[in-house]
This record gives sequence, structure tokens and C-alpha cells, in this order.
Amino acid sequence: MQGDGEALFLDCVGEVAVAVGDDGLSFQPLHQEVSSSCWSSIRLQPKLDRLKFSDVYAVELLDVGPMCGPWNTRTVVQPKRNTEMNRFVIHAITRSRKRPSPWVPCEYIFGHKDLKTCKTWVEHINACINKEQDRPKNLMVFVHPLCGKGRGCKNWETVAPLFERAKVHTKVIVTERAGHAYATLASLSDKELKKFDGVIAVGGDGLFNEILNGLLSTRYTDSYPPTPEEFGYLRSSKKCQEHINNGLNSSMSAGDDVNVIFPSSSNILDDHEPLLSTTQSAGLDILSSNTSDEPCNGDQVPLVSFPNSWFRLGIIPSGSTDAIVLSTTGERDPVTSALLIILGRRIPLDIAQVVRWKSTPSTEVVPTVRYAASFAGYGFYGEVIRESEKYRWMGPARYDFSGTMVFLKHRSYEAKVAFLENGNTHSLSASAENVANGVQTLEYLQNRPHKTICRTNCFICKGTSTSEQILEDNISGSSRTASENPKWVWSNGHFLSVGAAVISCRNERAPDGLVADAHLSDGFLHLLLIRDCPLPYYLWHLTQFTKKGSDPLNFKFVEHHKTTAFTFISSHDESVWNLDGELLQACEVSVQACRGLVNLFASGPEV
Repeated sequence: MQGDGEALFLDCVGEVAVAVGDDGLSFQPLHQEVSSSCWSSIRLQPKLDRLKFSDVYAVELLDVGPMCGPWNTRTVVQPKRNTEMNRFVIHAITRSRKRPSPWVPCEYIFGHKDLKTCKTWVEHINACINKEQDRPKNLMVFVHPLCGKGRGCKNWETVAPLFERAKVHTKVIVTERAGHAYATLASLSDKELKKFDGVIAVGGDGLFNEILNGLLSTRYTDSYPPTPEEFGYLRSSKKCQEHINNGLNSSMSAGDDVNVIFPSSSNILDDHEPLLSTTQSAGLDILSSNTSDEPCNGDQVPLVSFPNSWFRLGIIPSGSTDAIVLSTTGERDPVTSALLIILGRRIPLDIAQVVRWKSTPSTEVVPTVRYAASFAGYGFYGEVIRESEKYRWMGPARYDFSGTMVFLKHRSYEAKVAFLENGNTHSLSASAENVANGVQTLEYLQNRPHKTICRTNCFICKGTSTSEQILEDNISGSSRTASENPKWVWSNGHFLSVGAAVISCRNERAPDGLVADAHLSDGFLHLLLIRDCPLPYYLWHLTQFTKKGSDPLNFKFVEHHKTTAFTFISSHDESVWNLDGELLQACEVSVQACRGLVNLFASGPEV
């Protein structure tokens, strides 16, 4: 099968010479004068002369059947019209003809008069694609049946045949209540989890957040975020797992909220399900299941911990916003996401570790750990999610309605925020020279700094750069490295919102996201402090998010800081945070970016 290749009949093209290389197959039509006119007519197939094994997800032997192609050539193997042949099909991916980015399945159907020849090709190609080591073999799949507009089950039914064809075994769990995915993953022993190559969420950002917390709550044991001395909680040198276990035991004895957070069982209408504290019995179930099989006490190292190089998470978008998928693939397309999962694409993803120290000013200090993959927001962002809980019967439209109601209230919140300012990472806030009365000047809009957008094979996320890229960073005033001696900077006042974007947070309403140049794995958070301002200016700021290429953060009342960690303190009794669309009541929190904490089945945005 090397050299000039073997003559096979390619459906809709004719006779071709197929040769096998180190990384794929090459096709050479034996009758250019005829085959060139038929090449582009292959079903769902581009005009190609080479096919990489990395783009092939299955090969199958077909029944004997008819082959179509040019009929006026004189060749030995040329069949008559509708002549039946032994056949096999190669399933691969290609670009959609309708849009530039999404991937779609395509088929290459080959025929030969000898059945043994077809079987040999199938066995050989299967052996080649099995060498692609990053491809998953076993996946746990959680399907949210009511997410978004109830698309979860329908989307899974659409992509399930692709997994079956690629011989990827899937254990499918249709969630029955809020917290179902969280409880399942948190209660799995490391031995059980080790059987899977990853976990897939067929839902939205809320379901993904539930899965993320279910995995990390008992398996990520790094230090708490750093805090300034003025904050008073200097516990960052201790391990989170130690605090979780200690807090769980003390909460059970005292009857208080446990540190391991479970979603509420009362809200299951879509992917935005608040993760709330659970009962003591649920906590006991989790604790006993984690310690009965493989205890983590003493010097024993757990079989599964994060970060690791093999376990990955994936999303098949079915939610209301799907910001994580749009930020990591550039497209909100279930088939594209499924194909990227099957082919084993991989990118590291930063995760925000959020530690709630106090839920209200009067409560005792009982640290609770949560994780967010896209965004952590307070003020306007938190109130919108809390308000939307009253209107679940409206479906996804409730977010527009709730956002309007919260906006018209125009409520500001007194708070103190401290962030780590690295010597090489200055404040990105607009200066007074760039704005007039809170509005961007025309001169600034014409000369605004260049933004380096995260894309596939991003050099910033990989930690590599060229001389041209270094020069570009210097011109744009951005740097990707943290200072050895960072200092804490405090910002006090009344804020309309406080937000931290882990990634760009693209969605259909905000095509560039909240922070267009946020990266997937650079180890930084983008802290957005929106100070109190007149209502028309705030409206102008919010509407800029809906316009591609705009600069919604360059207003005098907007502070934008690129940081690795920050601390927040509020005296408000009902302070709520929005973590990937999930509610967390907290008046004192510390947050840090965990660089590349999890791996995602994705390849990065291409557009």
C-alpha cells in the first residue's frame, strides 16, 4: 500500500491510485480528463487529494453495492453503470460549505472487485487511526433534558450515531434533578473515574459548571487564593481538601452548611441551576463514598487529581448562551463539538477558584470552594440571575426581562476590591485623556491599541512567542508574564458590577465577549470594575457589547485590570455572585486563576 498506491474505485470520481503515507492517504485520479470534473461532486466531500488520519474518525466495510462515476473511459476495473462492487467507507471531517468554521462529517466510499482487498484496506486504516493516542475510548455523558429550549435530548440523538460509528463507548446519564451530575461525579471513587477518558455535558454553561465542581471539589487540593494582609484570612498555605474535610465534619456536628456545595433540587428548568448547600445526609453520602473505596488521608496520593494530562471535559452545546463553547471553538454547533471530542482535540483551560469566606457579614468564617470556567460576577450580573429565578416559566427570555428590570433599578453596591498588580501587567483601564464625560473619544477609537485575540494554536496560551509577537505585545502595552514581586492594590467605592472573566465569554448577544482579548490558558483573570455612573452612560457601555469590534471597556467609569488573583469585601446582607450562571451568596470572597487546570475537548476558536 506504499509507493504509487493501489487502484481503487472512488464513488462519484472513478478509478484512483490510493497510497498510504505516515500521516494519511493520498489519492491520484488515474483519468484526469474525466475525474477532475467529478471530483467535487463527492457527497459532503471537498476537492482533495490527501486525507490525514487525524481527520478520520471511522472506517467500515459496506455491503456489496453500486458505484457511480464516469462511464466513457477504458480501464480494466471500470464498472458498467450501476455495476455492484465490494465497498468500504472512510468517515472523516471537512469544512462545511455553508459556513467557514464548523466541521461536518464526510464520506469517501471506495470499491474493488475483490472483497479481500477491501478488508485489507479497512484493517490497515483502522490500525493507523488507532495510533492516534489522544482519542477517547470511554466517556461519561450527562444530558440535560430541559436546558435552553429543551434541546438536550434532541442534540444528543443527533450526535450519538457519530460516537457509535467511531466506536467510542458512552455511558449516558439523563439528569433528573439539579445537582444530579455534581453528586454523581463527587461520589465516584477514583478507581471508577479512571475508567473514563472524560466527561461530556450535553447542555449549557450551568451543566458544565456542575460537572466541573463535581470533579474538582474532592480532587483538586491546591492552596487557597492569596489574600492581602488587610483581608485577615491568611490561609493560602493550607490545602483546600484539608479545609473541605474539616469543614464538612464540623458543619455536620454544628448543623451548618457544608463546604461541599450541592445544587438545589427545586430548579431544573434549564442549564442555569443555582448550586446551593445540601443537607447533612447528602454530605455524609459523599464523604462515605469517597473514603470507603480509596481513602485520601495520610500520605496516600489519589489516583485522580487535577491538573492531569489525560482526563478531559467536553460540551455539546444545548444551553441558553453556550459562552464556553463559543469561546473555545468559535461556533455553537453540536456536530462540530461532537467531532472535536471524537477526534480527541485538546486545549488547556484556565479555571477560577472562588473561595467564599462569609456568606453574610454576620455569619462565621467557613470557607467554601467553588470553581468557574468562564465568569464570576457580582452586582448587576448576580442580580440578573437571582431575579431570573422568579420567571423560570418564561424560558430563556427571562434573562432579557430580568436584565431590563435590574438595569432600570440602577443599583450600586459599596465594596472593597484588592487585586494583585504584577509589575509587567499594568491596569488596562481607560485614562481620562481617552474619554470625555465617560464616553470614548473619536481620537481614541481611531487609535485604540491592537488586541491579540486567542485562536487555535495560540502562542500566548502555549507560552511561546516570536520576536514579531514580542514587538506586537510591546506596542499594545500587554505582557504575558507575572512579576516576581506583585503588590496588592485596593479599589474602594460604589460599583454597579464587579466581574472577573476567565475567558472571552462570547455569546450571540456579545459577539466579541466581555473581554475580546482574554485567553483560554494564560493564567490571568480580567477584573472588570464598573463604578456608579449616570444611567445613560451605563446603557451606552452595555450596548457596546452587542457590537463586534467595539470597545465596551474604555469608559472613565470602567476599571479593567489583568490579574492573577483578587479579593472582594462587601457589607451587603444579600450579596450574590454569578458563577457561570449559577448563584453563590457571598459577601467576602477571594479568587485566583488556576492556569490550565482542566483540559477541554476543543482546538480553540478559529474565527
